[in-house]
Amino acid sequence: MEKLTNAYETLFIIDSQLAEEEIKALTEKFVGMIAENGTVSEVSEWGKRRLAYPINDKNEGYYVLVNFTADGDFPAELERVFGITEGIMRSIVIRQVEKKAEA
Repeated sequence: MEKLTNAYETLFIIDSQLAEEEIKALTEKFVGMIAENGTVSEVSEWGKRRLAYPINDKNEGYYVLVNFTADGDFPAELERVFGITEGIMRSIVIRQVEKKAEA
């Protein structure tokens, strides 16, 4: 049976108090992990931004948005790794719904 691939986007926030090299290493780690398990279509580093509310008494984070396609079971593994990685403040993985053409 053929595996179904879906389009996803993930947004993760890295602790902005980390060194620039550590932020770059975390970004490369996750983009590489996604590329190994799917196809990366776009990586958009938003950079350091103010958070909507403090997380662990911090008011800023480094935002990274990645659009990709992957098998349906990969997002759960990606979320698990986000959760156990030191330096990741928040993350979310969303499946993108195809837009239907209007008649």
